[in-house]
Amino acid sequence: MDLESFRREYLFGGLHRKDLQEDPIEQFSLWMQQSLGLGISDPTAMTLSTVASNGQPSQRIVLLKNFDERGFVFYTNYESRKAKELIGNPKVSLLFPWNQIDRQIKICGEAQKLSTKESRDYFVSRPKGSQIAAIASKQSSVIGSRAALMDEFEALSREYKDEEPPFPDFWGGYRVQASEIEFWQGGADRLHDRFRYLRDDQSWRIDRLAP
Repeated sequence: MDLESFRREYLFGGLHRKDLQEDPIEQFSLWMQQSLGLGISDPTAMTLSTVASNGQPSQRIVLLKNFDERGFVFYTNYESRKAKELIGNPKVSLLFPWNQIDRQIKICGEAQKLSTKESRDYFVSRPKGSQIAAIASKQSSVIGSRAALMDEFEALSREYKDEEPPFPDFWGGYRVQASEIEFWQGGADRLHDRFRYLRDDQSWRIDRLAP
């Protein structure tokens, strides 16, 4: 494979300081609305990066389920690798790779557990199959086969056929409170536009970064 010669130009348009919202959450909301309107594939999918106690970074895709001025929310199994790493180091990075429109958003901050009520309220709103899957899967643990996982899922499906699955105490959400948010817009000749919002006490400072 000749990967060195594989390239394309980024021509979807530039990003100018005058066009930015003063609040990064409002800017994020604007870009998210545009992505939804354009039919971008999986616009809520974001890469979540955590760091283990030995310094080894790890990444995975999770789905953004809510956001506001308090932060960005996702859900997971509290016994998963990501959750265990967050116990030792709550600092995380999120990345939205909207390659179809040459945009990226990077968010750095700290993850905090949601209240049990918030997690339960979201859990009961999920499809029943997703609820049962959350109970059946011991996320990040070693399993013998997919068949064993499916057997557990089907057994629980039969058990809760006529009733609601119980809310598992090992499952819930996190809210990432941002301290830095960067908006990236691809540009021709690799002269991309990058603007970084840095939290300064209760306000945000906006800087243009070199590509």
